[in-house]
Amino acid sequence: MSALPACPKCQSEYTYEDGALYVCPECAHEWSPQAAASSDEAAKVYRDSAGNVLQDGDTVTVIKDLKLKGSGGVIKMGTKVKGIRLVDSDHDIDCKIDGFGPMSLKSEFVKKV
Repeated sequence: MSALPACPKCQSEYTYEDGALYVCPECAHEWSPQAAASSDEAAKVYRDSAGNVLQDGDTVTVIKDLKLKGSGGVIKMGTKVKGIRLVDSDHDIDCKIDGFGPMSLKSEFVKKV
């Protein structure tokens, strides 16, 4: 049995190596071993400022005063945020903060409670 991965395009098991690439003889798709390894790691791991793994629904605390763009308000250090939702964008966390409403935060500015 071959230890090579199946073709990501047609799922054929008859892949072979050609130099630095994998090749599928059935659909002629070529891909690199690094692309095959990165597709296995599709789930991104979100971490807080202390390195703790974050998950949807966690409660976090803001670790520094955050100025809000547009409204001029400030989210104070120590503000507790409950029920976060992780998203894949430049701001990792979507949440609702009491007194401020819905907003997005970066995971580097929060600590898991």
